Amino acid sequence: MNSWRELTQVDFLGNDLQTWVVALGILLVTLTILPLLRRYLAAHRRRRADASTGHLAVDLTASLAERTSRLFLWGVAVWLGSRDLTFPPKVEHWLTIALVLLFWMQAARWAMTAVRFAVDARRRRSTGPDTLLKSSMEVILFAAGIVVWGIAALLALDNLGIEIKPLLAGLGIGGIALALAVQTVLGDLLASLSIALDKPFGLGDALTVDDVQGTVEHIGVKSTRLRSVNGEQIIMSNADILKSRVRNFGRLLERRSLFRLDVHYETPVPALAAVPRAVREIIEGTPDTRFDRCHLLSCGGPALQFEVVFFVTNPDFKVYAEAQQSINLRILERFRTLGVSFMGATPQNVRLHPVPAPGAAPGGQEQLL
Repeated sequence: MNSWRELTQVDFLGNDLQTWVVALGILLVTLTILPLLRRYLAAHRRRRADASTGHLAVDLTASLAERTSRLFLWGVAVWLGSRDLTFPPKVEHWLTIALVLLFWMQAARWAMTAVRFAVDARRRRSTGPDTLLKSSMEVILFAAGIVVWGIAALLALDNLGIEIKPLLAGLGIGGIALALAVQTVLGDLLASLSIALDKPFGLGDALTVDDVQGTVEHIGVKSTRLRSVNGEQIIMSNADILKSRVRNFGRLLERRSLFRLDVHYETPVPALAAVPRAVREIIEGTPDTRFDRCHLLSCGGPALQFEVVFFVTNPDFKVYAEAQQSINLRILERFRTLGVSFMGATPQNVRLHPVPAPGAAPGGQEQLL
């Protein structure tokens, strides 16, 4: 018994053997319990995900546990085990620096995990595929990363006893000089944040930006990439996009079509009076369409001109094209039955003025049958 007491009182690196044994025990217990707890929370989260049910607090805790690094767990174990140990001043200094840096690095990872979790939770709550949120996630995470890691670095320096006020003042002056040097890049960055927050368009939307047309493939920190109808990729800076007039065909609820029918002056008046009713029946009999009007609006030109307006309730351009084609063919067939002759006795003067679609020239092109 006395020999054991004498053994535990043996001094080793400034601490008796008993203190070292207790510290080692705390280290081993910590390195056993914390990884098991992290594994349990991760497995619990996966089970809840498979069951399509979840609680935000539990899911967030599990996400934070999954993003806890093994190096941080070692740091916690070393900190707990070394609390009763005495080290030389230099060793104590470097151990403190290592533990402080480990803590704030892990705190920054936890903060970024919380931001990503909030974005994912918002996307899960949406009723459909949130392409707007998906496209802006990269910009949101980039901006959040700058803020989170910057704050973590400043707090770590403050905990280590470094005076950060002169550093902040220097960063402020340097930041002004840097902002003047890279104002174009900063303009694109601020424009990307504006796109992320305002969400004027998202991935997959068909856009017309001035004379450029294409489908959005990627929204980045500096630029947005469009895929044109001809197949090439168009890269535009975010600042230039915000300065332009953007037509977003991806948010069409329905398409409006306006076209005109040029009819010969020798057409009998009863046949002319039957045109609006016939056109209305044709349009109402076409799927995914809503009739608006058909009137004889002009009698002073080279022909009697009927103006027809209808809506296609499905925004897909192929549906619109099929409906327009079906209506055109049925109008030709019905007019022959009614004895209505087009100007020039041929169907080539039936002028259509549809709403422009993605891939069409700005302002629309007059189509001739």
